Amino acid sequence: MEFKDYYEVLGVKSDASEADIKAAFRKLARKYHPDKNKEAGAEEKFKAINEANEVLRDPEKRRAYDQLRAGGYRPGEQFRPPPNWGQGQGFDFGDVGDGDFSDFFESLFGRAGGGRHAPRARRGRDVRAHVQIDLQTAFNGGRTRLNLDDGSGHERVLEVKIPAGIQPGQVIRLGGQGHPGAGGGPGGDLLLEVGIRDDARFKLDGRNVLHVLALSPWEAALGATVAVPTLAGTVDLRIPAGTQSGRKLRLKGRGLPGQTPGDQLVEVSIRVPLVESDAQRQAFEALQMQFTHYDPRQ
Repeated sequence: MEFKDYYEVLGVKSDASEADIKAAFRKLARKYHPDKNKEAGAEEKFKAINEANEVLRDPEKRRAYDQLRAGGYRPGEQFRPPPNWGQGQGFDFGDVGDGDFSDFFESLFGRAGGGRHAPRARRGRDVRAHVQIDLQTAFNGGRTRLNLDDGSGHERVLEVKIPAGIQPGQVIRLGGQGHPGAGGGPGGDLLLEVGIRDDARFKLDGRNVLHVLALSPWEAALGATVAVPTLAGTVDLRIPAGTQSGRKLRLKGRGLPGQTPGDQLVEVSIRVPLVESDAQRQAFEALQMQFTHYDPRQ
C-alpha cells in the first residue's frame, strides 16, 4: 500500500492548529461533496479529504501519525506499518466517521495489541444513480418504479416518491438504500439524480415551460380565443388582433410548482395553409390586392 500525507491532502502545514485543520476540511468538503461537484474524481477526492480529517482532528491519532511521518515517508511510497505498531496506543475505534477508509488508514488505526479488532459498526457507502421521469410527473409529483442494479448482477425494484416541481439535476436521497454497512452499521444512502425526458408539447426552462402554438393567418390578424394545453389541463387563451409570429404570451403560474411557481410561455407560430383549389388561390389573390402596400420584409 502507499503512504498518505494527510497534511498534503488538506493543504495545511504539519504545525497547523485544530482551527486551521477544521477550516481547511470544511472548505474542501464543500468544494468536492458529491452532491454538488459532478466532476470525475470528485467523490474519491472527498473520501480522501474525509479520511485525512479523521486522523488530524483526533489528537491521539494525529500524534501517532506525526511520529510515523517523522520517519521520512513520502506520499506514494510503498509502506508497511513498523513492527508492533499500535501496541498500547489505546485508539478509540468506535467513532471513525461515516466514510470509507483506505487500506493505509486501516493498517494504522484498525489494529491494536498486535491483532485485528472485531469488525466495528460502520456506515455503508452511498450509491449514486440516475432516474428519468416525464415532465408531467415532475409537475404533479407522485411515485415511480426504478430498477436498480446493485453491482453484483442482481436488480432490485424501488418505488421512489417524486416531489412536485422537481427540476433536472436535483437529487433525491433514499436513506439506507445504498451499500449495506459493516459490523451491523447502517446502510449508506441512495442518491438519485433526476433527469426529465423530452416532451412533445413543452420545453422546460428552469421552472418555466414553453409551448409553441400554431395559429392561422386570420386568427393572428383578427384575434381569437384558442384552446392551449398546459401541464394542469387545457385553458382558453385570448390572442390579440395583429399578433405576429414569434410573439410570446405568458400564462402566469402555469409552469413547474415551487415557492415561486414558474410560468408557461406560449410562442406564436403562424402557419399558412396549402393552396389546393382555384377558389383558394383566388381568395389569396384577393387578399393580396387588399394589402398592396404591405411588405413583410420591412
